[in-house]
Amino acid sequence: MTSPYIAGSSSVSAIMFKLLLALVPGVAAFVWYFGPAILISIGIATVVALVCEALMLLLRRAPLKMFMTDWSAVVTAWLLALSLPPLVPWWLVAIGTAFAIIVAKHLYGGLGSNPFNPAMVGFAVLLIAFPLQSTRWPPPLMLSATRVSFDIMLAYIFPGLVEAPRFLVDAETMATPLDTLRTQLGLEQTIADFSYMPVFGRVGGVGFEMMALCYLLGGLFLLQQRIISWHMPVAFLGGLAALGGALWLLNPGHYASPLFHCAAGGTLLGAFFIVTDPVSGATTPRGKLIFAAGAGVLTYVIRVFGGYADGVAFAVLLMNMMVPLIDAHTQPAVFGRKSRT
Repeated sequence: MTSPYIAGSSSVSAIMFKLLLALVPGVAAFVWYFGPAILISIGIATVVALVCEALMLLLRRAPLKMFMTDWSAVVTAWLLALSLPPLVPWWLVAIGTAFAIIVAKHLYGGLGSNPFNPAMVGFAVLLIAFPLQSTRWPPPLMLSATRVSFDIMLAYIFPGLVEAPRFLVDAETMATPLDTLRTQLGLEQTIADFSYMPVFGRVGGVGFEMMALCYLLGGLFLLQQRIISWHMPVAFLGGLAALGGALWLLNPGHYASPLFHCAAGGTLLGAFFIVTDPVSGATTPRGKLIFAAGAGVLTYVIRVFGGYADGVAFAVLLMNMMVPLIDAHTQPAVFGRKSRT
């Protein structure tokens, strides 16, 4: 064998396509527990992302075919849609996706230049601007008092465009497990007092824990394919579990177990698909551990002590701001030179 000995890296399109494949189990679980409305949101987000991507590439006079076929815009669209409740108006999904692609991605120079995770920027904008619509989750199908038919879903997603059924009511929503946890603890109840509520499953929330398991399976596929490394998922979950476990051991009546936090909300989606973004995250081995562990700790802090039930998006964006500093102080020593540390 002759030089060079460096294997060629996978193309961007191949990596992004494998990311989409890894999300399929999570999407399937989403549909199983919350109905097919999420597929409509994913479709809307995908179309808007591709249109905005093409528009910005034309304005920037960038190669259209090369960037339109790299699947990066579609990955952003899917991650944003999966972070939102399934029964959100179409315009909400469109606004968040357009902001993610146009502002968070292309105004910073496009793929490879964006300092913030585009999907999380879009989600954070929606959460701040439209907090009610962005947090109203329907109950899992097995807990729903009435059968949410497909025409009712369409009426929620396309208000004013699709005629609402006679018995369409806004009461067909319920608090998520994380929302319920915050509310009940705010009423000075202990976890044992309300752990029997039907929204809670074995370790997380009904539906959410199985979605988390499917995201875990997708993440293991990405690890096996060497699309991501172990550093960030392990550090993210470790940071969240370490702080959550310490407080849980000190006061189990007031703080949920770390296993609950790992199986609730967007923890596993964040650990394997969001924190691992190679563009907006840290790049050095030690830096990846610091970046992801910090995101895990901040996620827990925001959930328990902050104003939002799930803090993955804000935690990632805050750590994105720290990436230049983290990378600057975690650069490995140049070969042949003595490290300053």
